Order: sequence, then C-alpha cells, then structure tokens
Amino acid sequence: MRAVSDGWTTFSAMPLITVTDEVVGAPSGPAWTMEVFEETVRLDELIRRRVFLEVAESGADADPEERTRMALDAFGRNGFVVLVDDRQVTELDEKVRLHAGARVNFLKLVPLVGG
Repeated sequence: MRAVSDGWTTFSAMPLITVTDEVVGAPSGPAWTMEVFEETVRLDELIRRRVFLEVAESGADADPEERTRMALDAFGRNGFVVLVDDRQVTELDEKVRLHAGARVNFLKLVPLVGG
C-alpha cells in the first residue's frame, strides 16, 4: 500500500484486485476490480466481500447475508472453486495473500452428465 500526501492530508492508496467469474465451457464474464484493505484475508471473508459488493452494485432487493450463506454452502459442495493468481484455494479458513493486481477467479463447475 502506498501513502500519498498533499502536505495537509495523507491518503492511502488501497490496492485493487481483479475479480472474474467463469463457468467451465463458457466464455468468461467481464472482469471487475475490488479494493482490499489488508494483505491477507481468509477465503470465507473474501467470498463475503465479493457477494456484498455484487449485491450492492446490482441494485437487487437481495439479502447479502443470505446470499453469502448460499455462496459458502455452494463452495462446500464444490459448486465453484476459487483461484488466486492461478492457485486454487481449497479451505474457507485458508488465508489468502492479496496484492495490488492480484487476480481472483471464481470458477463455477458443471457436473458431468450422469455423474
């Protein structure tokens, strides 16, 4: 994180990470950015922040807490995986190192026919 000062006030430039959503076998969705306030965060907290931001930006009348619970349940059922800089994060309590320019990919999995 870099601090910027104009002589009167000091501003901290928050690092931005890039977030993408993908579905196996489909084109990637648009990438968007999210500010991070610390270098390490647990995966469950990263998912929570992503869901809250998505609900806020969508303008939908949705409960972000309920949507977060649904997302965490889906992760536990292998409904999607999370890649941070091309490294799969497998546990919700795992700490993820985020840096300016980090890429977080939410990859939705599609079950095989009959399996």
